[in-house]
Amino acid sequence: MFKTIQHTLASVALIKQIAVGLVIGILIAVCFPAAIPVVKIFGDLFVKALKGVAPVLVFFLVMNAMAQRKENGNGSMKPIIGLYVMATFFASLVGVCMSFLFPTTLHLQVAADTKLAPPSGIIQVLHNLILSVVDNPVNALLSANYIGILAWAIIIGIAMKNIASGTTKGWLDDIAKTITKVVTWVIHFAPLGIMGLVADSVGTAGVEALIGYVQLLAVLIGSYFLVALVMNPIIVFSRIHMNPYPLILTTIRESGVYAFFTRSSAANIPVNLALCKRLGLNPDIFTISIPLGATINMSGASITISVLALAAAHTLGIDVDLPTALLLCIVSTVGACGASGVAGGSLLLIPVACASFGISNDISMQVVGVGFIISVLEDACETALNSSTDVLFTATAEYAERRKAGTLQAEDMVPHDH
Repeated sequence: MFKTIQHTLASVALIKQIAVGLVIGILIAVCFPAAIPVVKIFGDLFVKALKGVAPVLVFFLVMNAMAQRKENGNGSMKPIIGLYVMATFFASLVGVCMSFLFPTTLHLQVAADTKLAPPSGIIQVLHNLILSVVDNPVNALLSANYIGILAWAIIIGIAMKNIASGTTKGWLDDIAKTITKVVTWVIHFAPLGIMGLVADSVGTAGVEALIGYVQLLAVLIGSYFLVALVMNPIIVFSRIHMNPYPLILTTIRESGVYAFFTRSSAANIPVNLALCKRLGLNPDIFTISIPLGATINMSGASITISVLALAAAHTLGIDVDLPTALLLCIVSTVGACGASGVAGGSLLLIPVACASFGISNDISMQVVGVGFIISVLEDACETALNSSTDVLFTATAEYAERRKAGTLQAEDMVPHDH
C-alpha cells in the first residue's frame, strides 16, 4: 500500500503536487477554518526544515566545490555578480518610475514598532556586511549568516584543495552528497508544507487592512511583474541572443512558487540548487552563486525600498527631483544588497532610503509599519522575484559563455528530471 502511494507520487511532477496542496489549503481556510491550526504545523515544519538544512548544505557544498575545483574547470563569478548588481539597480529604477507615474500617499497613523532597529545609514549596512565576513564560523552556521558561511567555506575549501589528501576530499564529497540527499527528502514534503502555509495565509490575511493600501500594493506588485516579465527578459536576451521566456517562466514556476509561500530567500536556497542541477549548470559555480544571490541579488527588495520611500515623500509633500531619484536608486541598490534573506528583511532598510529625503526616523518607522501591514502579499511577491532571479542570472551567465562557444541549444533552458 505504502509503496503504491510512493510510486504514484513519484510519477506526478512535484509542481503539480504543490498545485494540489495549494488548492486544498485554500479549501481548508475557506470551508474548515477550525482545521487551520492543525495544517499550519505542516507549513511551519517545512519552512523550519528548509531553513535548518540550508546553512549546512551551503557550507559543505561550497567547501567541496572549492576543494575539488580544477584550475581550468571553474568559470568566473564576475559575470553573475555583475548581473545581480545591474538587475537590482534597474529594478529600483522601475520602482522609482512607477512611483512617479502612480504617486501614492500613505496614512501614517501606524504606530512605530520600538523593537525594530534599522541601520542608521548605508555606511552601517556596508559595515555590517564586512563584519559578517569575519564572523565566527560556528556562529555563522547557527545564525544563518550566509556571507560568513560563504567566506569560511571558500577559505577552508581552498586550504583543503592544496593540503588535503584524495581520501579526505572523497570524504568531503560524500558528506556534500549526503546532505544534498537529505534536502531532496525535505523538498518532497513541499505539497504538505505549501498546503499548511496557504491555509494559514488565507485564514489570517486581514483583508480589511489591505483594502486601504490597494494602490500601494498595485504599484509594488506591478513593478515586480514588470521586472520579472519585461526587464529581466531584456537583460537575458542581451546576453544569450535567444528567446529568454522558456528560462524566465521555468525559474518563476520552479523557484518563484516556492519562494512565494516560504517568503525567505534563504529557505529557498536548496530549491534553487536543485533547479540549477536540473538545468545542467556547472556545480562549481552555482553552489557559490545561489547562496550569494540569496544575500545580494535583491531586485524585489530594491523596488520595495524605493517605492515605500517615495510614498513617504509624496505623503509629506517633498519634491523629489531627478538627481535625488537617481541617488535613491543607488541607496536602494546598496541597501537591498544588505537586506536579510528572511521574510520582511527589506522593510528595515526603508529608513535608510527615507533618510536621503531628510525624513525623520519616527516617520520612516511608521512607513515600515505600513510595509508589515501589506507584507502578506508584498513580501511573498518580492521574495519570489528575488529568489527566482538567483537561478535566472546564474544560468544566463553560463549560457552566455556557451553561446560564445557555439554550444548553446534551446533545450538547455528546460530542466531535466533525473
